[in-house]
Amino acid sequence: MENRLQQRPDPVLQNEPFAMQNARVTDAFWREKMRLVRNTVLPHQWKLLNDAVPGAAKSYCIHNFRAAAKATARRKNGQEAAPHYTDRGFEVLPDEPDAPLPDRFYGFVFQDSDLYKWLEAVAYALADEPNEALEAQADAAIDLVCQAQQADGYLDTYYILNGLDGAFTNLKDHHELYCFGHLAEAAVAYAQVTGKTKLLEATCRWADLLDARFSDSPDGCQGYPGHPEAELALFRLFAATGCARYRDLALRFLNRRGQRPYYFDKERGCTPAAPEEPRYIYYQAHLPVREQHEAVGHAVRAMYLYSGMADAARLTGDETLLGACRVLFEDVTARKMYVTGGVGSTADGEAFTFAYDLPNDTAYAETCAAAGLVFFARRMLQIEPRAAYADVMERVLYNGLLSGMSADGKRFFYVNPLEVDPAACTGDPRKRHVHPVRQAWFGCACCPPNLARMIGSVGQYAWTKTQDTLFVHLHIGGEVLLQTRSGKSHVLMESEFPWEGNFSVRFPDGCSDVFTLAVRIPAWCAGQYTVEGAENAKWWVRDGYLYLQKAWSVQDALQFNFAMHPQFVRSDARVRENIGKVALARGPLVYCMEEADNGEALHLCTLDTAAGVDVSWETLLPHTRVPVLTASGFRICSPEAAPPLYAPAVPPKRENARYRFIPYYLWANRTAGEMQVWTRAEGNTGFAGEKKC
Repeated sequence: MENRLQQRPDPVLQNEPFAMQNARVTDAFWREKMRLVRNTVLPHQWKLLNDAVPGAAKSYCIHNFRAAAKATARRKNGQEAAPHYTDRGFEVLPDEPDAPLPDRFYGFVFQDSDLYKWLEAVAYALADEPNEALEAQADAAIDLVCQAQQADGYLDTYYILNGLDGAFTNLKDHHELYCFGHLAEAAVAYAQVTGKTKLLEATCRWADLLDARFSDSPDGCQGYPGHPEAELALFRLFAATGCARYRDLALRFLNRRGQRPYYFDKERGCTPAAPEEPRYIYYQAHLPVREQHEAVGHAVRAMYLYSGMADAARLTGDETLLGACRVLFEDVTARKMYVTGGVGSTADGEAFTFAYDLPNDTAYAETCAAAGLVFFARRMLQIEPRAAYADVMERVLYNGLLSGMSADGKRFFYVNPLEVDPAACTGDPRKRHVHPVRQAWFGCACCPPNLARMIGSVGQYAWTKTQDTLFVHLHIGGEVLLQTRSGKSHVLMESEFPWEGNFSVRFPDGCSDVFTLAVRIPAWCAGQYTVEGAENAKWWVRDGYLYLQKAWSVQDALQFNFAMHPQFVRSDARVRENIGKVALARGPLVYCMEEADNGEALHLCTLDTAAGVDVSWETLLPHTRVPVLTASGFRICSPEAAPPLYAPAVPPKRENARYRFIPYYLWANRTAGEMQVWTRAEGNTGFAGEKKC
């Protein structure tokens, strides 16, 4: 069978991640997370996809593929005809959870994607460390996927089982193209790591069908994905195979989006929208992509769309599209992002609301949206290496993304709040999306496998390269193989991040060619850093990166130290929920208070920001020794007798207190209880943007 993998990268892809075989993460912090994914998360998720974990929400994912594979075989042999389409809804559950009918589809319409994300995560685990058993498990899953595929290339179990005559009739809501996108990402990763192209061949047949179905010909469908993902995946498929049709299909999807008359109006059979009436804001399909300048709607969809837009801008040189990406990134990160890197502030539609609306106790901040923001940031870095993009990427990875998984890798958060009162989670309907403890699994389980594939591929975000420059976006320990004009050269990096600000670079092979090392200067160090070993290098600073240029020798050893001190963080004054409050951070980590360390009623706590913050290393969990921050402050004393609900204002009685803060990503790993990131403060209680009247 023809090898679909392109052997030589397209020349336009100049600033790109390293091939997986040419980059290895050796970092102590991230290797522990990668080991956890490989040894615990992936085997556990496989059981969950097979509905083999008692007490966990049912997935029905593998059930659906088995049912579709059997149905495909029966139809191929003439034993049955495909049924006429029956719309069974966005989520279908069996009458008896443990007794699904063997020929029926169950779960959400996008259930296929959970397996595809798992396969992609497996590919990254295998790239890091071969595992015959895991690879055999993945190969068997791939066989099952391919057995479900139709003769014309179609591959979506919801419609295979419910009626193929309904295919492509509900692009707005039914996720066929979204599932295709995750299949394509998995297929590319698995082929690049293992050399096995069976899944890639199936994906290309599916992509070929889509290319024909969504052509610009008079009989072609003029639709586009309701949930973006196919766009960025098609660009990745193009990069891997060199097939320009896949790139062009992605561009068609982007260029059609938001055009009038709305395609979704036609699909729904409704009266076209009036010129002044925006529709489909939730889907980011209200305006053409080049005219979108505010992040709106479903946060995950937005991040995936903007990532695809950035890919298109990079590949085509479209300055208007790049301008839209810049404005959207600014809107997300300067006005609608939590201090943890979470995005999407409301549970209503899992969506963005308005600028500076960032409530802590009702935050949604979906784990998938955090992953999507990392995708977007890395793509912007490929276009223009600016530290602002990598600063966001770092903030998300160490905080709002990692918080989505427990320390043992077996429980997960879908929602990542910044303040939790367990009583409110059950007693207040507005907060029922918030959980005080991570869950074993979800019926809508998009987040856990997304998190697994992100951790496994962190090296793809840490470093990128051009012909003569190695960019260090994340200070992660690792080894990369750099191709220079005269040959190959290894670059070794060691790091003490995120705990200490030490980072070093060595060149064990040396290099006769002059090449440039560009290392990000983290915003949190406020320009306080030192570099040793660069005395003979030409250097300059641009857009937050320190560029060092020379022909590096075996004797060269660069030592960086970025000042990593605890600091109080304030919000822009327009974030109403945080007025008079501060958060604590140290380096890339945001910290939080937990009831386990500070007692209940955390809302009664006040920090004295004029006092110092102590750092002490403590074993917080088994095998988890981390810097814990201790700060001074006050606590309002609980009244001895029940006071009236309202009374004349008098200064409350309070006592001195010492408060302990732990890294936010580790919260809820001990006991259920209260948690908060933002705490009332006295002392230097000004806020960002404050001016004297």
